[in-house]
Amino acid sequence: MKKRLLSIVLGVAMTTTLLAGCGSSSTDSTADSSASAAASTAETTSTAEAAAGSTAAVDTGADEGKVLNIQCWNEEFKSRVEDHYPGYEKDSSDPNKGKIGDVTVQWTITPSDDNAYQNNLDNILPENADASADDKVDIFLMEADYAKKYVNSDVTMNVKDLGITDDDISQMYDYTKDIVKDSDGNLKGLSWQACSAGLIYNRAAAKDVLGTDDPEQVQEAVKDWDTFNETAAKLKEKGYTVTSSANDTYRVYSNNVSGPWVQDGKVVVDDNIKKWVDDSKKLVDAGETGTYDLWSDDWNKGFFPDGKVFCYFGPAWLINFCMQADQDGSIANQGGWGFVEGPQSFYWGGTWIAAATGTDNPTLVKDIMLTMTTDETVLKDIVVKDSDCVNNKALLEELANDDSFQSPILGGQNPYKMLAAGAEKVDMSNISDYDQGCNEEFQKAMKNYFEGNTDYDGALAQFKTAITEKYPDITMD
Repeated sequence: MKKRLLSIVLGVAMTTTLLAGCGSSSTDSTADSSASAAASTAETTSTAEAAAGSTAAVDTGADEGKVLNIQCWNEEFKSRVEDHYPGYEKDSSDPNKGKIGDVTVQWTITPSDDNAYQNNLDNILPENADASADDKVDIFLMEADYAKKYVNSDVTMNVKDLGITDDDISQMYDYTKDIVKDSDGNLKGLSWQACSAGLIYNRAAAKDVLGTDDPEQVQEAVKDWDTFNETAAKLKEKGYTVTSSANDTYRVYSNNVSGPWVQDGKVVVDDNIKKWVDDSKKLVDAGETGTYDLWSDDWNKGFFPDGKVFCYFGPAWLINFCMQADQDGSIANQGGWGFVEGPQSFYWGGTWIAAATGTDNPTLVKDIMLTMTTDETVLKDIVVKDSDCVNNKALLEELANDDSFQSPILGGQNPYKMLAAGAEKVDMSNISDYDQGCNEEFQKAMKNYFEGNTDYDGALAQFKTAITEKYPDITMD
């Protein structure tokens, strides 16, 4: 996820109904839906609290450590454990400490800015086995963009060595496992999130240009890239851009490549990435999209009607936490967005829990990993309280068929059936250690091309220079 944005505080009414309430234009319907969502929250919370009250602390044995050290880059996982792990006790005197039974939980949070979080991990994990008992890292968190760096090293444990079986994780989506498998196929982490994503469209713009905001008919207008680009031309005639920026579509293309960035020690620009360049250049030249950086003030103007943007691409967290649903006059606040698959299935975001090699708390680490990623009571509580799209096929199927999980931001549409279907289609078998650097540098270089500051060959040369400096062990194709 873009974790830095998850700190946005939404109003209480909006928070309880982001994905758990019925989005209707009728005040009475919304009120009824909010009440239903509140009841659902209370019921789920009661279940979790009952579990916490009745679950004895994990029996870790006398030979295991008394301090559980967890390394994170922000508060997200910490808040999930504090709110949902049965038996967790906060330390009133220190927000970065807690208790599970007789084990002290120590949270160390190092922000990702300037690569500080990864630099910290790179410094401490290789020496973890030799660290003193109270200083050993037991759990650390990873994002997909750099997960392979740690998965393909000795600093992460195979989850099977913790006693986690294939049956335990049978309800998880395959792509969430592929991301954290090493080159030998060993699974090195688990995620409670399934961040499948889609095309989030402006319903008013769809009615204006396409004559309908019905999701099935809108999907026909964006069903593949050629059709998407034809629709972009129609949108321009009515004063809309199809997206806010060419960068909006990049992740969709890059999630659907035929091979990894680096093959046989050489960087290879995949045909689907080249198609993104060609399609985006045409859209920019035609004035049908911009070149804004994601998260910039200009980029998010389309969250409001006057921005005249037809669509954004993203998962549930983008809809719920980033599209300014708490701001009067925003499209989200008015229930004015819709959700479809778009030209290609993709995902964006997610956090993976890894067991650090050298942990002296393997029993507790296993229990935390399983509870937070496989316990359906805990996962449903996370859905209701935190609006995460969770990594459990059976639960998402249940939510998809539950009318109380319609989204007010999406005009009453229930997104779960589409999110579940999308997660089944995501293929991350081509992920590599080099994805973060290659994706960032390629987009940066191509922006110069899109804006007419250089030709394609010049942009590619800029990319090659940046990559060879960043990764001296590889060469360019």
